[in-house]
Amino acid sequence: MSDKKIHLKIITHEKIVYENDIDELYCTGIDGSFGILPDHTPFMSALAIGVAKTVIDGKNDYFAVIGGVLQFMNNNAVILSEEAENGKDIDLTVAKAEKERLEARIGSPEAQKNIQAENKALAMALARFKAAMNQTN
Repeated sequence: MSDKKIHLKIITHEKIVYENDIDELYCTGIDGSFGILPDHTPFMSALAIGVAKTVIDGKNDYFAVIGGVLQFMNNNAVILSEEAENGKDIDLTVAKAEKERLEARIGSPEAQKNIQAENKALAMALARFKAAMNQTN
């Protein structure tokens, strides 16, 4: 394996959620999932609500990323997101309960009144649940 690393920053409006040198990065773009290794061609992508995965020395970390944009150039990656959360910081029990509550609500007449907001809330809950669940494995 190469000694080269990717310097990654995950940034929200409030703070830098994560900053570290990593070996691999995997994200969910609006056109599908993708991965980046050191020396990748410069790249930019709009991000969907989903989970970003980093790999350092074979160890994975997971982040719930609530949309945004990724820019990669010269082994520097920046994720700018509305919200992002390290899976290590997410309470799995709370995330699971929120996901289940929203899944049960999505078919209700009340949810149908604003289905776009309900679907976004459910996607956010699923991302948080997946990041927390994967982090514990």
